[in-house]
Amino acid sequence: MPDRASVLAALDTVIDPRSGQGLAAAGLVQGLVVGPAPEGLRAGFVLEVAAGDTALYAPVRDAAEAALSAMPGMGRVSVVLTAETAPAARPVRRASLSPQAVDQGRPKAPVATDRPAHVRRVLAVASGKGGVGKSTVAVNLAAAFAAKGLSVGLLDADVYGPSLPTMLGMTGKPEYRDGMMEPHFIHGLRAMSVGLLTKAEDAMIWRGPMASQALTQMLTQTRWGMEDAPLDLLVVDLPPGTGDVQLTLVQKTPLDGVVIVSTPQEVALADARRAHTLFRKVDIPTLGLIENMTGPVFGRGGAEAEALQLGITFLGDLPLDAALREGADAGVPVVVSDPDGDIAGRFAGFAAEVAKKLGLQGFQTQP
Repeated sequence: MPDRASVLAALDTVIDPRSGQGLAAAGLVQGLVVGPAPEGLRAGFVLEVAAGDTALYAPVRDAAEAALSAMPGMGRVSVVLTAETAPAARPVRRASLSPQAVDQGRPKAPVATDRPAHVRRVLAVASGKGGVGKSTVAVNLAAAFAAKGLSVGLLDADVYGPSLPTMLGMTGKPEYRDGMMEPHFIHGLRAMSVGLLTKAEDAMIWRGPMASQALTQMLTQTRWGMEDAPLDLLVVDLPPGTGDVQLTLVQKTPLDGVVIVSTPQEVALADARRAHTLFRKVDIPTLGLIENMTGPVFGRGGAEAEALQLGITFLGDLPLDAALREGADAGVPVVVSDPDGDIAGRFAGFAAEVAKKLGLQGFQTQP
C-alpha cells in the first residue's frame, strides 16, 4: 500500500507551471492526509495557488488527482484547489476576534476581510448541535427570500457533511471561468457546496486547516454576483458547533447576522446557547431563534423561552412535518413544491422578519 512518502513522490511527477518543480517540491501540497478507506487508501490535500491562478492550475489539480488515483491500492482521492485572497481594498466595520473567542493556545484571529464581491448582505444559519434540521431550515429560508423577489445565494459551509446537493438536487462539478467558480442555479438560488467538488460517498478526513481552506475557496472564488447584478443576500449553512469553520467565516467576511436553529429539548438548547455566545463575543447579532421539530416527540416552547432569556427574537416554530423531510430527500424545498402551504407560510414569516432586520431592499412584503 502507498505511504505518505510515495504519495508525495507521485505528486512530484506533476509539474508546477510556475516554478517547473514537482508539486511537493514547490510547496504546493498543503494539509496532506493519507489514511485508510473502505476501498483501500485515501489521499487528499489542498492545492493553494496565487490569487488569479485558479484557471491556470485547474488542469494541474486534475493531473494530481489522476496521479494519485493511478497508485496501486488507492481508493479515494480529493484535491481542493484554492487561491490566496488579496487583502481588502477598504476597511470594514468588523473588528478582530475578541480574545475570549479564541481557543486556549491559539493566536488572536486576524481582522476580517471584505464580504464576497458583489454581495450586499451575508447571513449565517447556525446550530450548536447536529441533527436539529439546520440545513433544512437554511435551504427553505433561502428559498423563501428568493420567492419574495431577492437575488439569493446559498453556501454549504458544512464541509464534513455537505447536504445541499441532495436537498437541492444538484449534481456535477462547478465550471471555472476567468479563475472563478460558477455556482449552480437551481430553484431560484445560486448554490455552492463542497459536495460538488468531491464524490458523494467521500468522507472528509480533513483537519481544521483543510476545512477552512475549502470554505475560503467557496466563499471568495465563487461568482456569487456581478457588478451589474449584485447578490442581495448570501445565506451560509454552517456546520454544527463552534469550531474552525465558524471562526474562518468570521475572519473572512463581515457577517450581517445569524439565525440559530434548535429543537425544543434542553440538550439542543444548551448548544444553541453556546452558538449565540460565540457570535455575541465577535459582535455579530443573532437575528432570531427558530424552534424546529416542535410536537409531541421533542416537545414545544423550549426555544421561545430560551430566546426570551437570551434577549433575542423568537422567529417561530416548525412542526415535525413529513413534507419537510420528503422535500429534502427529493431535492425540492417545500417552500418551492408547496408555496401556499402552512410550512411555506412560516418560512415566509421568518424571512420577512430577518429581511427587516437586515434592511434588505426589494423584499416583497405582500404575496
